[in-house]
Amino acid sequence: MTKAQLDEVDLEILAALTRDAEITNKALAHSLGLAESTCAHRVRALRERGVIRDTRIRVDETTLGYPLQAMIKVRLANHTGPTVTALFDALVGIPRVLQVFHVAGVDDFLVHVAVQDATALRDIVLEHITIHPVVRGTETQLVFELRDGAGLLGR
Repeated sequence: MTKAQLDEVDLEILAALTRDAEITNKALAHSLGLAESTCAHRVRALRERGVIRDTRIRVDETTLGYPLQAMIKVRLANHTGPTVTALFDALVGIPRVLQVFHVAGVDDFLVHVAVQDATALRDIVLEHITIHPVVRGTETQLVFELRDGAGLLGR
């Protein structure tokens, strides 16, 4: 799917949904000057084509009792396909892991976590990450503040 396969109406729909994923079809159609049936069809087509992958809610980690966020850098001892895939699968399955990035460079994975305290952070590293033989080392960085970027379609 390339941007060229999306017309201006598609891009306007995506921008509006990016700003407010809970907007009703009626309100979306009205804001874009579309018929409700046309708007619903367009959104459904964007979902079917995989342009809109999912709709999620975001929760406040602190309110749920997980005020400490960190990025754990993971370096591997070797990089065979099966071991990388197996570790990736294991990392995304760890409780309190928010996101896992498989990256190029000195580090191989970045693991974004939210935990209740420093002890829980240590436990994730020791009990869930460094136990894998393919892991050569880790480095943990605390997240002081997190902000959303402008995104693909701006704000």
